[in-house]
Amino acid sequence: MTHSTRPLLGLLLCTSALLAPGLVHAQASGQAAPPAEGEVEELVVRGRYIPEVMRETSEVTSVATAEDLQRQGDDTAALALTRLAGLSVVSGKFVYVRGLGERYSSAMLNGSPLPSPEPLQRVVPLDLFPSNVLASVNVQKTYSVNYPGEFGGGLIDLRTLAVPDEPFLTVGASIGANFETTLKRGLTYYGGDLDWLGVDDGTRKLPSAVRAAIETGRRIDSTNFSDAELQVIGQSFQNANINVLQNLGDVPFNGSFDISGGRSWALDWGTLGFVAVGGFDSSWSTRRATQQEGVVSLDGLSVQEDLTSFSTQNDIVINALVSGALEMDNHAIQWTNFYVRNVTKETRSVEGESARASNFIRDDHTAWYQRELFDTQLTGEHEFGDLEIDWRGSYARTERDAPYERQVRYRLVDGNYLHNPQSDANFIRFGELEDTAASAAVDFRYRWENPWFTDTTLSAGLAWMDTDRFSDQRVFRFTTTTTPPLSFQMQRVDYLYSDYNIGPNGLILREVTGSEGAAAYEAGLTTRAAYAQFEGEVLPAVRLTLGVRYEEGEQTVQAVDLFDTGVPLEGRKLENDYVLPAGTITWNFAEDQQLRFGASKTIARPQFREQAPQLYLDPESDRTFIGNPFLLDSELLNLDLRYERYFDRGQFATLGAFYKDIDRPIESVVNESGSGLQQSFLNAPRAVLYGVEGEFKKYFEPSFGVSWIDDKRWLIAANYTYTKSEVRADEGDVVFPRTEAGRPAPATTFVTDGSRLQGQSEHLANLQFGFESLDEMTQATFLLNYASERITARGQAGAPDFVQDPGVMLDFTFRHRFENWGREFTFGVEARNLLGEEFIESQELGGDEIILNGYELGTSLSVSLSTRF
Repeated sequence: MTHSTRPLLGLLLCTSALLAPGLVHAQASGQAAPPAEGEVEELVVRGRYIPEVMRETSEVTSVATAEDLQRQGDDTAALALTRLAGLSVVSGKFVYVRGLGERYSSAMLNGSPLPSPEPLQRVVPLDLFPSNVLASVNVQKTYSVNYPGEFGGGLIDLRTLAVPDEPFLTVGASIGANFETTLKRGLTYYGGDLDWLGVDDGTRKLPSAVRAAIETGRRIDSTNFSDAELQVIGQSFQNANINVLQNLGDVPFNGSFDISGGRSWALDWGTLGFVAVGGFDSSWSTRRATQQEGVVSLDGLSVQEDLTSFSTQNDIVINALVSGALEMDNHAIQWTNFYVRNVTKETRSVEGESARASNFIRDDHTAWYQRELFDTQLTGEHEFGDLEIDWRGSYARTERDAPYERQVRYRLVDGNYLHNPQSDANFIRFGELEDTAASAAVDFRYRWENPWFTDTTLSAGLAWMDTDRFSDQRVFRFTTTTTPPLSFQMQRVDYLYSDYNIGPNGLILREVTGSEGAAAYEAGLTTRAAYAQFEGEVLPAVRLTLGVRYEEGEQTVQAVDLFDTGVPLEGRKLENDYVLPAGTITWNFAEDQQLRFGASKTIARPQFREQAPQLYLDPESDRTFIGNPFLLDSELLNLDLRYERYFDRGQFATLGAFYKDIDRPIESVVNESGSGLQQSFLNAPRAVLYGVEGEFKKYFEPSFGVSWIDDKRWLIAANYTYTKSEVRADEGDVVFPRTEAGRPAPATTFVTDGSRLQGQSEHLANLQFGFESLDEMTQATFLLNYASERITARGQAGAPDFVQDPGVMLDFTFRHRFENWGREFTFGVEARNLLGEEFIESQELGGDEIILNGYELGTSLSVSLSTRF
């Protein structure tokens, strides 16, 4: 083959890839006329263009497309991501990429960062994003310098619906049931009149008398307020509609409703369009759970707490998306607004033998957890010849409000449940968290024609982000000056806490909010960054992306004294700057195959809650968490290698390997405290993680002579990830746990050398098998997801780790489109957890097993109907 100059080859490659997808496929010619001077005798263009997001990007990427979201039928982004290679979801909210916890992943909405309403995480929970507002979800597994430096497992970019080319209006509804919950006995409490809508009607508003007392800056107790004042404040609390647990004879069905629409207008100077989406979802779940605590005894474990929990929660989600776009010849501007409100109303009763309480106890618990996210974004894309400029600005606010978390404890005496208000297990708690994030960024891309490299793009950009959080918690308890008589202790709870019993001679209000910063903190993170990147073909069919990012960050966590005692409070400030290089080289050695290798350095900062000294009770695990102000940043070295083959659009096979070296990974540890187990955090000395992953997705149209097989398009999609991780702690290594007040302690006391990273499953697998009719009217798919056991927390000193076994989840989805009354309808069926997998979190030692938390998830079935106008 006659050698041609590489600028010309690059131009032809660029043209074939960008201007004539699927049409340009030059091959070597057998008999060609001699070329004229300056012409090319023979040209081989490798890399037949296949419109595939995974191929177009220079990084290793997994994608859930709009087609995938529809086929899978998953309600939220979190569930949809479990179908991708190397991804698992914990607590139904947080995505673990390649076994690394949510702290090592970033979530963005249309390229802009998001704040979190979760007290324990700075990463936004992905169950907040209904799939009906999403066009796609991209997971980038290798780092590129145009993204924030906090990157370990991957970056999750949620892409919302775009403005349509054709006008549409779609309305849909669904009804469903869970076989462990629906039409069976459950628990509830009255609350307010609008609870069924996920809206509090003012019932849970902090009483004005309490609010006025808080504004004085003094603790609400007998030291600072008179008996008469305490009586008025105490009587202002809600009573019967919050305290009384009620049997729900038949738990209702699950149901949802959504509507979406959009259109665009072609004008003389451009195109103007909009899209709007709204949805409402109400679902119920009842759990009959075993909750135990164990202590190390001789060579095994013995049960210290053996409790049974019966709970029902109603989850209500309201979401809305409104987006408008203006497109002109070389310019586009889009404004997107997204709102979601996620409310959980929970009623729980826990009973059993408690060694800590030295009694058979019962704890009745009512709660209302309200999470809200509002995000507004303005983005622009502009082309000026070979120069492209993209910019974006975003403001997002999340809130978590937990008013009237109420717990009442009873003990069983002679067959009667007696209530003693003096017990520490009784409380009324109000918690609030507000997190805001403002960000702005601009990216420049210049297509550079030069005599050395073909199809060259130079990129540079600036980014800024400022995140602020405030969290506080107020806790109250009614006590008595003497042990009340049995007749008092046997009263029904609404009579017990009635106005008649609240006063100097009965129940006395006392605020037990933590002091010296234990109940409130404020935190912030400000980052400023600049990057530069080169991308081009450095050799024929070999493409190099090489960049560097400079990022400086200032993170502060400051305890707040709610009572202004004048005592200096604990605070923490991490101020660092990093130079983060990243590079990827892609060898397109065949028309439909390529090989990638990527290397990068990234970081992971402690999350706010992990540094704050505030106590927090996690309702998911019923465990108390407290932060460690002595945590440091983690630094990661990332290496990736992947082979890719593309069959057609949306059809591919990949095989890859990855390796990560983590300096100072943050691990969760469990300690004993006076009231039970307490979970905190520390930097382990070092960890490594490595593994392999493979993906396959292919459509088949067989010809077996069997009509019900041959008239369908069949799908087989599978992925598997094997991950191995080791936390390393050698003799002489030290850690800085909270319990040692910042003093070094032997690492081997807290970390077992060779143990797995928390949250990492060795084996992750997905399988999808289904069909769709050739006329695309009918579609059916079986979806199987498997995750092997993973560590959820380190056990207390000498005790085994807490381990969860997610097991196998088998789902089935069915869609059928039909026409009636001159309109198109879509009928759907979804069946979840067909194998009846359980949730199990446990400890094992010497053949003994402690069930920390175990319950039936149940099989769910739903049917839906939608129509398009």
